[in-house]
Amino acid sequence: MYRIVDKKILNPTVVQLQVEAPLVARKARPGQFIILRVDEDGERIPLTVAGVNPKDGTVKIIYQIVGATTETLSLKEAGDCLQDFVGPLGTPTHLDGLKKVCIVGGGVGCAIALPIAEALHDMGADVTSIIGFRSKDLVILEDEFRACSDTLRIMTDDGSYGEQGNVTLPLREMLDAGEKFDMIITIGPLVMMKFVVATAKPYGTPVTVSMNPIMIDGTGMCGGCRLTLNVDGERVTKFACVDGPDFNGYEVDFDEAMARGRMYGDFERHAREAACNLYRKEVQ
Repeated sequence: MYRIVDKKILNPTVVQLQVEAPLVARKARPGQFIILRVDEDGERIPLTVAGVNPKDGTVKIIYQIVGATTETLSLKEAGDCLQDFVGPLGTPTHLDGLKKVCIVGGGVGCAIALPIAEALHDMGADVTSIIGFRSKDLVILEDEFRACSDTLRIMTDDGSYGEQGNVTLPLREMLDAGEKFDMIITIGPLVMMKFVVATAKPYGTPVTVSMNPIMIDGTGMCGGCRLTLNVDGERVTKFACVDGPDFNGYEVDFDEAMARGRMYGDFERHAREAACNLYRKEVQ
């Protein structure tokens, strides 16, 4: 069992947990993820490692409440335990040799982007961070990004905080002004990453995207996390859990990935409603 040592509500739908998992804390690197089960009857869900403290043996995870399992997980408090917490899984983000990098995060994807930005900062790289949210009340990790970024741009769709617009606007502005990045690393909703790639393409700037498709076992055996890449004119199948989660953004078939991601939307909504109704009955 894995004990929750701290819980923090970051915004109305996003929660941060510190989980006691010493072996994972010693091994995990930016870009990797874990798979957890809340209880014996729970499903396996992947969550990216948002930070580690090897000295304390804790791992930070940040998640958005979107389905039945994250709804159940959100009911856990400090002192409670999780059934399983397996990792680190996946391939760490490749950072060697990068001197000037633009990190583009959207929504809860900023939780995945932050440890990468922090690692680059610690390596002495020049870090530009662009983080986007729908509105002011959904902004997370601003102080943390400010501490590890040479330049920080905060965007909101409605203009209630920072600058109004999506994350591609300042990115295009910087590229138009002649900024040269060794790499753009973008993490967030699929449609956001698709347009970040499209924005960077005319300038020839390399783009790494972090993919988080449906995933079950984390070993490549189930095939649920498969992606299609266009590599040198050929369509190639890769698995996010073992080949990723990072991929060359210019190679990913985003339209297919988005279609697959919508397949279980109705089922997940019904499952979350059932979980909410069960909780309401228990507390009555």
